[in-house]
Amino acid sequence: MSAPYATFRYSPSPDQSRAMPAHHRVVIVGAGPVGLSLAIDLALRGHGPVLLDDSDRIGEGSRAICFAKKTLEIFDRLGMAGPLVEEGVSWKTGKVFQRDALLYEFDLLPEPGHKMPAFINIQQFVVEKALVDRAVELGVDLRWKNRVTGVEQAHPGARLSIETPDGPYALSADYVIACDGARSPVRATLGLDFSGEVFEEQFLIADVKMRGDFPTERWFWFDPPFHPGGSALLHRQPRDIWRIDLQLAASADAEFEKQPERVGARISAMLGHGDFSLEWVSIYRFRCLRLENFQHGAVMFAGDAAHQVSPFGARGANSGIQDAENLAWKLAAVLDGDSPASLLATYDMERGEAANENIAHSTRSTDFIAPQSDAERLLRDAALSLAKNHAFAKRMVNSGRLSTPTAYTASPLSTPDDGRWEAGPPPGAPIPDARLGEGYLSEHLGRDFTLLGCDDATASLAPPGVAFVLADPQGELSARFALSPGRANLIRPDGHVAARFLQAEKSVIRAALRKARGKGEVA
Repeated sequence: MSAPYATFRYSPSPDQSRAMPAHHRVVIVGAGPVGLSLAIDLALRGHGPVLLDDSDRIGEGSRAICFAKKTLEIFDRLGMAGPLVEEGVSWKTGKVFQRDALLYEFDLLPEPGHKMPAFINIQQFVVEKALVDRAVELGVDLRWKNRVTGVEQAHPGARLSIETPDGPYALSADYVIACDGARSPVRATLGLDFSGEVFEEQFLIADVKMRGDFPTERWFWFDPPFHPGGSALLHRQPRDIWRIDLQLAASADAEFEKQPERVGARISAMLGHGDFSLEWVSIYRFRCLRLENFQHGAVMFAGDAAHQVSPFGARGANSGIQDAENLAWKLAAVLDGDSPASLLATYDMERGEAANENIAHSTRSTDFIAPQSDAERLLRDAALSLAKNHAFAKRMVNSGRLSTPTAYTASPLSTPDDGRWEAGPPPGAPIPDARLGEGYLSEHLGRDFTLLGCDDATASLAPPGVAFVLADPQGELSARFALSPGRANLIRPDGHVAARFLQAEKSVIRAALRKARGKGEVA
């Protein structure tokens, strides 16, 4: 098995020798992809946090491997997407089989004009190392081997108890963000628990090093001939590593199934040869769980500390990194005094909506892949049988709906429009990318709000601090947003539509901006 990708040296902080606890505006707990993304984002906004992690290394095994276009656009804004896309395996198509027959194939990004691919496959430890390097480059106060043993609400703020190789110390903070994973110690110390469902079926996950001539696609089998009665998944990673998932019986002995000779026999049956080596093996159950609330006073939860979903669909790391982006711009706005602290409640509302959507997709995928009753299995098998020849049935087949960003349909930050738009993303929806001059729209977004328009008169309406992007009236961007002279879109820092205007006027743009910043309507 592979060794950890990187280890880091513990260094004592001056905070540890203070007589009274040092105070910081933001303390993040957990230096995984979510905590690191949040720390980098805040640092770029002028609010470098303290980032604590109880380990001194990046974890073993690739774990998450599928990073979606929205996540890559976030990484691009954070200044570290390019090398990851170059090293990763870009893909957008997949095939679904029943036994050895192709049921259908799909294309996740059929339209051109996006800077980032639909997905890249790259090991999580590579992504984490790139995030660590970027955080260090920006001067983030990253403290390894700092284990949080307690969090108390201080009204205002919170107080943390921390254990290190040199002994304990304490910190206080205006805000504590728990990004400390599925077994979150912060969640435990506050006495919070998940609600939801843990499914009985088990799945074997293995990273295998081999030479293979499979195409760069996501391949999924129902009842494959090499693994009858179960399901299987095959995905390419960089450096001749392949991800394989195999469904096991609910009653399977996990420790027995993880034995290398047992895993090797299953994979040999799948590949038809034994010319491979095992890089990493694990067994998991599907979990669809969430906290009821993601904000508890001065403490907020993100990523797996807030919600968990099954791996099919690549919704775990991707949704967690989108949690971080949603929270970063809002937290910075509050710290800068541009928005009231009540803006942070919309983090819970919006990302709670995203968690519900992801859990619903994940639950439906799980029920289809591993039916819970004879009736469910009968319905699943009927859909698979019909899908061979009927397009409507193909839409019923669910091998894991792939991650897409959530549209915040109920967000109080959105200004509803009058419904007369014939196309384009509505308020609350994530925006599509598009070519803009020699570059892309996504390269012009993220620091603050942005106004999109296609005429110079609209440019003069942008409020102070709001960037203006001028689109070619006949170009790709105008087509995707249904822009014409006089029309405009107000885009949030996280790439969601705040408002759109059939006839842009300074007063209505300012009112929508105030609402999107959590300041309510203007009289």
